[in-house]
Amino acid sequence: MINGASLQVREPATSVAPVNAIRRVPTWALQWSAAAGTLAIVEVLSRSGVLTEHIPPPTAVIGALADAVSNLAVWSRIADTMMSWAGGLLIAITVGVPTGMLIGSSQRVYGSLRLVIEFLRPIPPIAVLPLAVLLYGSGIQMKIYLVAFSAFWIVLFQTLYGVRDVDPVARDTVRAYGLKRSDQFRRVVLPSAAFYIATGLRLAAAVGLIVTIATELIVGSSGIGYAINQERFAGNAAAMYALVVIAGLIGVAVGAGLRVLERRVLHWHSAHRKGENS
Repeated sequence: MINGASLQVREPATSVAPVNAIRRVPTWALQWSAAAGTLAIVEVLSRSGVLTEHIPPPTAVIGALADAVSNLAVWSRIADTMMSWAGGLLIAITVGVPTGMLIGSSQRVYGSLRLVIEFLRPIPPIAVLPLAVLLYGSGIQMKIYLVAFSAFWIVLFQTLYGVRDVDPVARDTVRAYGLKRSDQFRRVVLPSAAFYIATGLRLAAAVGLIVTIATELIVGSSGIGYAINQERFAGNAAAMYALVVIAGLIGVAVGAGLRVLERRVLHWHSAHRKGENS
């Protein structure tokens, strides 16, 4: 109405429809669509000669990936990498968790060793690579040593933080009930530190895998990193990138497996209960 009445202007309903339609699309579909679009763009640019010859078309990499998966020698290289990674990670967990528990449980011990720990922790694993090669050569023992060194500090500090982050009220409560130190540790300290330890395990596993492959690339020790170097020296870019994709898929599989294991073992933890309820 024009005479004395307020004029109401309505926006067309169709302007909101595209936004709502996008919101209804599952997240995984958007992620895969973005990945497919990126690969298509790279394919076009590579085929048209815009990109350097060192960046092959994704279709060529996929073909090389299929050849690599069917090659037993590649699986042997993967096994070498995983054995070194698993051995070093096992040592880091076996030593790091009890050490973190011990240091975190005593303020006196923590204060005495804090300076030494803070000095050793920032040393990158690559910095001790010459020492590792000198002591163990270029074989699997050298890689296990470097993985253990790099993963140990992550596991140690996550365990230490978990022990020191115990709720003071819970600690005082169990003391008031007169529980033994072993029972206090089992009922309060360990459950409180469990999530920290699990997080440290995931981080240490990722760092350990990176260190393993990087060491193979630098030193030439047997593994997937060594295979990548072989294809690089041979000038086979597609096969090289296919092996890089395999290395990335190994990392994704390791991370996903550890997350599933964490959810199963720590299903009672508040962090996972919140995730389920949200």
